[in-house]
Order: sequence, then structure tokens, then C-alpha cells
Amino acid sequence: MTTTVTTTTTQTKPKMLTLREAAKLIDGVCESRIRRYCKDGELRHVKAGNKYLISERTLLDFFGC
Repeated sequence: MTTTVTTTTTQTKPKMLTLREAAKLIDGVCESRIRRYCKDGELRHVKAGNKYLISERTLLDFFGC
């Protein structure tokens, strides 16, 4: 007796935003404020070279949107 198990998982890549894109998405918050949140360790991010990249979902959750 052979049992075949098929699993399908759909993983979506998170949309990563630069500081400028993040600031445009959240009204009333400037790039420097978002950079400060990243540097202080308050906002989860990835640093690629000298750029801060923030997941759109993480950013929206952080600001309660």
C-alpha cells in the first residue's frame, strides 16, 4: 500500500520598503523618524549596505494600520 501526501504551501514574499517609501505610506511620519526607529531597534528591519529595508506588513503593524 502506497500513501502519497501532497502539500502545497504558497509563500508570498514580503514587500520591502525603503525609508522614503515607508514615509510616503504613513502620513505624518518622515524618513528621519523611521530611520531613528530602526536605529533604536524599535522597528524590525534589514540593512542592505547603507539602506534600511522594512517589510510593509511590519511597518503597518508597528503604526497600527
